Amino acid sequence: MSIDQSEKLKLIRESERLKVKEVAELVGLNYYSYHGYETGKAKMPMEAGMKLFKHPRFRKYRDWFMFDEVNPDAGQIAPALAHNGQEEINSAHSDKKIG
Repeated sequence: MSIDQSEKLKLIRESERLKVKEVAELVGLNYYSYHGYETGKAKMPMEAGMKLFKHPRFRKYRDWFMFDEVNPDAGQIAPALAHNGQEEINSAHSDKKIG
């Protein structure tokens, strides 16, 4: 199941710990246009996608964004926040009292 384009853009931005305005400025896109892409009010045109994924900071997400594929050996990854389901983490309980 593919994630919507707007949600993918938001996951990428949040993984990079950037604000919408910062992404737009980094890649040379109009703030209001990029905001529309991320909120789903507008579909991102090819030219805007090329600007975004040519930037070195976002290039690593290109295959995930376009094809829902990752290839870590080639530097193609999914955003850190793009999990499918919750991860279960078990840790040993400590009897040590604090406070």
